[in-house]
Amino acid sequence: MFTLIKRLALTAAFAAMPFSAAQAQDVTLRLHQFLPLKASIPELGITPWIEKVEAESNGRIKIEHFPSMQLGGKPPALYDQAKDGVVDIIWTVLGYTPGRFPKTEAFELPFMAGDAEGASRAFHEYVEANAMDEFTQTRPIALHVHGPGWLHSNVAIQTLDDVNGQKLRGPTRVTNNLLEKLGATPVGMPVPAVPESVSKGIIDGAVIPWEVTLPLKMSELTKHHAGFVSKPGLYTATFVMTMNNDSYNSLPDDLKAVIDNNSGPETAALFGAAMDKVDKVGRAVAEKSGNGIVELDGEKARWVEIGEAVTADWIAEMTAKGIDGATLVADAKARIAKYAE
Repeated sequence: MFTLIKRLALTAAFAAMPFSAAQAQDVTLRLHQFLPLKASIPELGITPWIEKVEAESNGRIKIEHFPSMQLGGKPPALYDQAKDGVVDIIWTVLGYTPGRFPKTEAFELPFMAGDAEGASRAFHEYVEANAMDEFTQTRPIALHVHGPGWLHSNVAIQTLDDVNGQKLRGPTRVTNNLLEKLGATPVGMPVPAVPESVSKGIIDGAVIPWEVTLPLKMSELTKHHAGFVSKPGLYTATFVMTMNNDSYNSLPDDLKAVIDNNSGPETAALFGAAMDKVDKVGRAVAEKSGNGIVELDGEKARWVEIGEAVTADWIAEMTAKGIDGATLVADAKARIAKYAE
């Protein structure tokens, strides 16, 4: 009888213990994004991140990775999928939801960033300092940028004048303003739509970094590439990997710590470094294909002047919204300079 009573007492005490102390909590998180697994960020950024999180949690966190919008929807819906708890974690382009994250757009301005690794570390720190009020609906893990964007087209671009009249895909409203001022007809669309649009002649080409040309097979679809080797580059786009608030808050404290330890500027830099690495591969593939590659640095001043008009437009727009755009631009430039190679 004593043994039975003792056993019952121990069972009751065990049941009353905090859940995290009573037993290990296994968690499965679903991560959704728009590129194939072999693209640079999924292969060299997201997959290593998943492996690190799973290892540091001693297998208690499992992350299921769904690429290429396998769980449904279009890329612009990804942020809301995380916000609404349709999935636990997403990775997406911030500019796919125009105007939703206005303060982040400072990093999309022309001739702002150079290498992606340093600029990504700078971007994450910039958002933490200036724009976390735009991310209260989810919990950001990494905020990063890609490397310098280039123009990839079926129409040769030897000088600024050759951009005139071309229909070019742009990733964000800021970049579309730049394309318009350069004389092009900007066409906004998520990057997965680019190959079909080029092959059908809907657009002449697109502005994307070299690394994105690989999954899109742009060196096969277009024969001309133009951009700047000197830093900063023509433009960049901004990205976020972020987590549903409830998914994070439901984790026991020790597993929250695993997510926290794999969030922040260093994770952002990991993603940026992946893009820098594959930019070199993308250009090498175009060179091997015999495509025309034009470095426009000799007339960069003409392009920068137009870029400055885009920046002035953005500052004026932010001012109208009660946001100190000039201060944000100055802060972005200072943070990028801090990490410049």
